[in-house]
Amino acid sequence: MPGRAGDTKTCVACGRDMKWRKSWERNWDQVRYCSDACRKRGVNTDDVALENTILELLDVRAHDASICPSEAARLVGGENWRDLMEPARRAARRLVAQGTVEITQKGRVVDPSTAKGPIRIRKAR
Repeated sequence: MPGRAGDTKTCVACGRDMKWRKSWERNWDQVRYCSDACRKRGVNTDDVALENTILELLDVRAHDASICPSEAARLVGGENWRDLMEPARRAARRLVAQGTVEITQKGRVVDPSTAKGPIRIRKAR
């Protein structure tokens, strides 16, 4: 069944919400990416490693504790961790879409698709 105005999906690459577009009317069920950039980038081994590292870091912390995306980026990227900051944020957004974690700012849960600035990641409550 084709999508309708108001329908949303989550991009498999960046984890942001996508809203139904008229241009996607015929193939809404097959749409997986929000943009050509996300389609090109996809999800690579670093992205999967970042997701797993985020979950591992949260597993060894107190249930109500949070982490910074840079902690996962440092463990996966070593000295080149700064290059993995945006991929770490994308990994966190994908985990939010799965219902595994929440993204917070100043202790409050925020919409991962629109959050700007420093974020923290915690287990979903």
